[in-house]
Amino acid sequence: MKRGKAFRNKQVAVFCGSASGRRYQYQSDAFSVGRSVAKAGHGLVYGGGHVGLMGAVADGCLQAGGQVIGVMPRALVDREIAHTGLTELILAGKHARTQSQDGRAGRCVCCFAGGGGTMKEFFEQWTCTQIGYHQKPIGLLNLNGYLDPLLTMFDEMVRFGFLSQAHREMLFHAPRINDLLAGFSTYLHPPSKAYDCGK
Repeated sequence: MKRGKAFRNKQVAVFCGSASGRRYQYQSDAFSVGRSVAKAGHGLVYGGGHVGLMGAVADGCLQAGGQVIGVMPRALVDREIAHTGLTELILAGKHARTQSQDGRAGRCVCCFAGGGGTMKEFFEQWTCTQIGYHQKPIGLLNLNGYLDPLLTMFDEMVRFGFLSQAHREMLFHAPRINDLLAGFSTYLHPPSKAYDCGK
């Protein structure tokens, strides 16, 4: 990640799983991520749930005195999975959920583990940065090597000519949340994606 001017927005958007995972202490690490975000002086914007890693991240941030904003579709609130102790809960349509989270955050983090929904949200944000819809840094928290296959795939995209090296390097990844936050403190956005149209 290249370095540039610091972002003033102190809220961090976190995308992570609604499941707790297994074979590793993802739940406790998610709680620690939330605490670290708050202790660094940032607020948290996330999916609004009290279950899985989402709930643990929110609980960690709240316990450390941080502000937590949840963004959730009404259908999920009606299923009683919404966190009831948040600073603010925003109701959004299914397709507007990610945009609402991003719009309130100065930084975006994919929180080290999750399934299809987490990956969908991450790729949407990453694509938006490439084509210039926003210039916010995006980081991947790679605890326990969970995201190693994904990082390898990015390198393959570059090797086969489907991804520029600049847009590969814009993805900051680290095994510790404090390393990501330090990287987010300054960021220089690469040029927006250019299309050769087959030429």
